[in-house]
Amino acid sequence: MREPIRVLVLGTGQMGSAIMRLVLQKAGLQLVGAYGRRAHRLGLDLGQIIGGDTPLGLAISADLDRLAEETRPDIAIQATCSVINEAFPEISTLLGHNINVISIAEEMVYPRESSPAIAEQLHWQAVKQGVAVLGTGINPGFVLDLLVITLSGVCADIQSIKAQRVNDLSPYGPSVLTSQGVGMTPKDFQIGVDNGTVVGHYGFKQSMHMIAKAVGWEIDTITETREPIVSNVQRKTPFITVEPGQVAGCNHTAIAYSNKQPLITLLHPQQVLPQLEDIATGDSIEIKGTPDIKLSGSPEIPGGIATAAIAVNSIPRVLNAAPGLHTMADLPVPSALLADARCFLPEELLEMRND
Repeated sequence: MREPIRVLVLGTGQMGSAIMRLVLQKAGLQLVGAYGRRAHRLGLDLGQIIGGDTPLGLAISADLDRLAEETRPDIAIQATCSVINEAFPEISTLLGHNINVISIAEEMVYPRESSPAIAEQLHWQAVKQGVAVLGTGINPGFVLDLLVITLSGVCADIQSIKAQRVNDLSPYGPSVLTSQGVGMTPKDFQIGVDNGTVVGHYGFKQSMHMIAKAVGWEIDTITETREPIVSNVQRKTPFITVEPGQVAGCNHTAIAYSNKQPLITLLHPQQVLPQLEDIATGDSIEIKGTPDIKLSGSPEIPGGIATAAIAVNSIPRVLNAAPGLHTMADLPVPSALLADARCFLPEELLEMRND
């Protein structure tokens, strides 16, 4: 039997832990280490972090260079941050060790939008090292971009695209909740929007540019609005309690224009426990064109486990990819890994890994 695919995970929070648990469940994958930024977790066994009954014999490390050298992973999954400026040093370090990278940092889904210079640097570093880099996630990365692009494939012409995701934030940890303004007063929410600490959804611009590039549109401008979703009831999650009158989430909308015409409208009202006020979650896409396309589903595709799943399911796609920086629109659409992950790799690649 060929050696398993060696996987390193960066990040020990909610998403990093979910990714590690899934890697451990998949045949053909081997979790070889974890990198963490949280000082109080350094040196702890991963079993203590991800909720396992027994120790895994893998200690959390903050020395990424040393960890990469000692564990020799085939691929690393980064789940430490949202923005490209934070993601770049870690990805660059991994590339320096000839390690393929999957990042769930939202801005990495289409990094040329937020930082074309960094994107170019990552691309050519990956090419030089002979490895691939991919940004993915449930949103951005799938619902409001890749799924839209896929549906556009049956259209002869398109006038406009509108997509909406209504989701529950309660599975997420403190960093995500803070970025949404959850638990703030409406006044503090607006202060946060003004000073940039309340960002709402990371990824609207990335999704819009991915869609536009795929169909051949040119975007001139993008406008965004962020409004507080104020709770009328108490809402409690494992990480926060929202009292009546406090902010339960952010209603974030973006519109992309070309020649003053709205082409893409994306809506993303996110809040904790929306069902407590009889709000149903769900995803919907509407394409005005020839033919018109409408697709909707409720409840939402759950962001927590789905993000972990799409990252892990993308492992064979990235290992099979040409060297360089890729988007989800560049590679074959990932499918669930229900067989041994090594079955999805060509024999010659397996032989190269084992030499």
